[in-house]
Amino acid sequence: MSAPQPPSPTSSIRKEDDNVVLPTVPNLKPTQAKGVDAALAILGEYTGEPISPEDDKRVLRKIDLWVMPVVLLVYFTQQLDKLPVAKYLFVHVLMWGVVVASTAGATNFKGLITARFFLGIFEATVAPCFITLTQMWWRRREQTMRLSMWMAMNGVTGMVGSLLTFGLGHIKGALKPYQVIFLFIGLFTIAISPIVLFVLPDSPTTARFLSHEEKVIALERLRANNQGTESKVWKWEQVWDTFLDPKTYLWFALLFLCALPSGGISAFGPLIIKGFGFDSFHTILVNIPFGALQVIVTIGAALVSMKIKLKWPVIFVLSLPPIAGASALMVLGRSPDLRNTLLGCYYVLSFFTGLQPMLYTWSAQNTAGNTKRTCTTGIMFIAQCAGNIVGPLLYATEEKPYYHHGLIASLVSWIALAILTLVTAAYLAFRNGQHEKIRLSLGKAAKVIDMSLEKQHMDNGDAPSNDQAFLDLTDSQNEDFIFAL
Repeated sequence: MSAPQPPSPTSSIRKEDDNVVLPTVPNLKPTQAKGVDAALAILGEYTGEPISPEDDKRVLRKIDLWVMPVVLLVYFTQQLDKLPVAKYLFVHVLMWGVVVASTAGATNFKGLITARFFLGIFEATVAPCFITLTQMWWRRREQTMRLSMWMAMNGVTGMVGSLLTFGLGHIKGALKPYQVIFLFIGLFTIAISPIVLFVLPDSPTTARFLSHEEKVIALERLRANNQGTESKVWKWEQVWDTFLDPKTYLWFALLFLCALPSGGISAFGPLIIKGFGFDSFHTILVNIPFGALQVIVTIGAALVSMKIKLKWPVIFVLSLPPIAGASALMVLGRSPDLRNTLLGCYYVLSFFTGLQPMLYTWSAQNTAGNTKRTCTTGIMFIAQCAGNIVGPLLYATEEKPYYHHGLIASLVSWIALAILTLVTAAYLAFRNGQHEKIRLSLGKAAKVIDMSLEKQHMDNGDAPSNDQAFLDLTDSQNEDFIFAL
């Protein structure tokens, strides 16, 4: 199913007295807009009036104030017990809380595994939905920090969750510690679920907190992304595009290599720390700095990436400290006098927590076409799930306190990830070269500036018109698409 091709906009982006004159978009009736981006239903009435940098910042602030708090809150509670949520389905949030609270009633393995099965069903939706939300609300430059912020909630949860577990675990009463913890998290989730239903909008085109004029600004801000916002039409040609694109397999491999050690350390991290000579409750407390470092590393990596407008150097550098930390843990003994040294090496591993949000952002910024984005995101999370399944299996309790096989697997994964990062960057540069040749053959400028990665949303004369931004084309089909390295 090929998307209908509306007439190209007639005006190009230019700067006038610090204002930005954006392309006009032809009026499209709903029937004409089938197969293209939903944004055209709003932009079809846009006449090309100048959008000032002040208006741009004002709408961005409004989006941040309405959308980000809900995303952060939901992801925080989701990570308190590694649980799920999907904005577009209020039932997921509500049922997630119900199942978590019900887990307190499980008294044997069968009950626990049944509860975890249903929790897994709901969990599968949260991060993919939030990646989609990030793509449809923010420019590519802004996506890096917004995505990193909600991923950093893992670290916040690591700190708050450890304190909650420590405190709730000491409550003496008829209920066992795990039952108190599950009841608290489940009931808290049920209490916040109405916020998700009533506050978080489905897309910029349906946001009630934006006026029509602000919706136009919010959508025009995204034009330089060349990714659109959403389309209601499933396009099989974009499915084939996904599976024929080498990038798809690079993203799969990178996420798998990232998730394998992450899954192992997440599951066995407390046992590794306990092997340093700490008891169970002190193991919970000394894990708090690990969460703090995760927040610092995740946000710091986002800031550096935005500054240099590149992802691959940040990902490559982030993989080096975990390599050093795992190597040290493999060769060091476990005598009491090495406890602090071992704990320091374990904290060095925390740099790996910055890899996942960088990889999510990198893949999201390099994929266009609604169906292709959906497929790519799904494939990435299959890779993540596979890594999270395999990772813990490489750690055997009979190997405690050294866990050599698990550490070796983690070490190999991080080395392979660093190498594959360089390969991916080289391939993306090659694809940019191909698009430059296509643009040149069509009479367009070969070298253009990717305005979606610039700090200010305005043109200095070297930016493309991006008149195909909302035609729901893939990154392969749209020669104006610039791959982010």
